[in-house]
Formats: sequence, C-alpha cells, structure tokens
Amino acid sequence: MPWTAPFEEPIRLRGGRRLLTLQDAADYIMKLPQDVQQQDRWQIAVENLINAAETGNGWLMFARIGVLRALNGDEGIRPRRLQSPPSPSPK
Repeated sequence: MPWTAPFEEPIRLRGGRRLLTLQDAADYIMKLPQDVQQQDRWQIAVENLINAAETGNGWLMFARIGVLRALNGDEGIRPRRLQSPPSPSPK
C-alpha cells in the first residue's frame, strides 16, 4: 500500500488541520521534537504506519488508531477511582 493511501476517516488535529494519508501522519510525527518521537506511544504509531505502508490490509486501521492514541496521550485510559462503600448507619 503506498504512503499516499488515505485513512478511512481523516485524523483531526487541534487547530483544524487534518491528516489524510499515511504520509501526512508520518510527516507530522517527524516534525515533533526528538524526545517526543521517542516516547513509546509515538514509536507504536510509527510501527503501525510502516506496517500499513508495507502490507496494507487491516494495518491502515491500526495505523489510524495508533496515531489517535499517541495524539491523545493517556486521556481516557486512566482507571476510574473506586468509591468507598457507604458506612453503615448507626443503630
């Protein structure tokens, strides 16, 4: 699958810009600061982009998801805090 392959749905960035293709996503990542690029979440996104470009198939969806997860960081993945059960009422 070529790097110009479009995502099924564009990836929207803050500010209104959109990543339409594998190449758009790769270019975006390459412009990030080096220390950010080395973070695990961005490394996973890059691996998925490469797999999509080399093999196609379902990897295009994984590539999109990987970039979205990297963009959103840890948002939405934090475990919920459990509430303590109510204290028994005095008799």
